[in-house]
Amino acid sequence: MYGTEKVSEDAERTAFRRAEKKYKLYYEDTFKSSKKKKQLKRVDLSEVLDFKSILDSYNQNIQLSQGISALQCGFNRPVFCLENRPERAVNVNDVPPLQCLRFYFIPGALSVEEQCQWIRDSLTSFPQPPNRTNHNAIYGPIHDLFVAAKEKKVLVEEESSLPSLDSGANYCVKNGDSHRWKFCEGHLAILSGKTGKSVSAQVLLRKLRWSTLGLQFDWSKRNYDVSLPHNKIPDGLWQLAKRLAAPAMPVGEEFQPEAAIVNYFGLGDTLGGHLDDMEEDWSKPIVSMSLGCKAIFLLGGKSKEDPPSAMFLRSGDAVLMAGEARECFHGVPRIFTDEENAEIAPLELQFSHEEDCSFLEYIRTSRININIRQVF
Repeated sequence: MYGTEKVSEDAERTAFRRAEKKYKLYYEDTFKSSKKKKQLKRVDLSEVLDFKSILDSYNQNIQLSQGISALQCGFNRPVFCLENRPERAVNVNDVPPLQCLRFYFIPGALSVEEQCQWIRDSLTSFPQPPNRTNHNAIYGPIHDLFVAAKEKKVLVEEESSLPSLDSGANYCVKNGDSHRWKFCEGHLAILSGKTGKSVSAQVLLRKLRWSTLGLQFDWSKRNYDVSLPHNKIPDGLWQLAKRLAAPAMPVGEEFQPEAAIVNYFGLGDTLGGHLDDMEEDWSKPIVSMSLGCKAIFLLGGKSKEDPPSAMFLRSGDAVLMAGEARECFHGVPRIFTDEENAEIAPLELQFSHEEDCSFLEYIRTSRININIRQVF
């Protein structure tokens, strides 16, 4: 699903693919040969929906665009519902049409303190076994990756027939009978002169793409494997998801968070157009929370031939997709890591008060998305 995969000529011609290419990160051709002088290619953002501006307009009783309605759902801010493609202005008090796409946008749903909490958990506790990550396929379960990266350790592969109990080593992985992996201090890995493979924890952290909480999703089979070891969704996240999901829930029902996927984005990373269609009841929403650098989100239709709407996602925003919206292709073609467009000044200020600067260093060039689902 990430942006390194190739696409067919047919996919190149779809409206969704054209939108992905329009907003994707590109560099000016003139500077390709010089890493020091790379300049971002400018992109036209005039058609991107900006719910922060929409919220400001709503609070000033200024007209909303057609296709966007505002709901009051017990939050300290309105919940915006996307009915269809916004075209012309309507009065903010107009009653929304009965046929609702059931795509809900809550700008600034999380406080800065809450955002920092979930960033910390996403980097420290959420990738911990038995939760699975994209690294499991090669390295098996890895413990304390963020701590190891902060301490500049190296993950080393050794033959099981060659015992190594160096004082600086922490065995964290068993992956079959023929080899094992351990975290070593960087200088010990060099001094040992082992011929096995090795990779720095910092590289592994930057290549962390996803982790799964609660019921574990099997990416190879594209289903939930209830037989895999797992912990329940953390209580704080469980409570938050239930509260955020309320506007999108069928009348008289409560959201039951059973699984979550945490996506990690760095500079140039994308999430290709896809459907989240492996849960049993699509009337229940997917609750999606954005953390870190600003991104562009594309919401298309039931076919990739349908032109998608683009919208900004900022740190603290929440999106709910239920019902018909669950049948719509969606993706993230761009994150903004430059100082002008990332819009993470409140996070930087909050983290700057902490002695540990590792979270600040990470989030300055990254985006994290937590999406919670009811599986059954």
